[in-house]
Amino acid sequence: MKITDIVRLSPETGVATVPPIEDYEVLSAEWKETEYLAYGGPARDYSGGYWTGEPGAVRIDPWPYDEICVILNGRVAVVDLDGGRAEFGAGDAFFIPQGFAGDWVTVEPTSKIFVAVRR
Repeated sequence: MKITDIVRLSPETGVATVPPIEDYEVLSAEWKETEYLAYGGPARDYSGGYWTGEPGAVRIDPWPYDEICVILNGRVAVVDLDGGRAEFGAGDAFFIPQGFAGDWVTVEPTSKIFVAVRR
C-alpha cells in the first residue's frame, strides 16, 4: 500500500449518493441528505464518507447498521421512540448501534464524517 491509498473524506473526493429513503419514514417534507461515499460499496458490509444534510427529520426503524458519526458543523438530534433525545454539534462524535429505532433530526444544515458497518 502507498500514500495514494489513503482517502481524504470530503465532498470533492467522495461519490455523491442519496440513500434510498424507502428504508426511512420521512417525517418532514424538507428532508434532504447526500452521502459522499469514499469507500465501501454494495459488495462490502461497510461504507463511510462525508455527509451533508438540510433541516428535517426521518424515522429509521430499525437502524440498519452500527454507525459512528463525527459532526463537523451544524447540529443534529437523535430521538428514541420513547421521546428520549440527544443533540450533537460541531466536534461531537457518537455511535448509534444497529437495531436502534428512532428519529434522525437535522436541526440546522450539517456536515459529518460517518462510518457504517452492518453486523
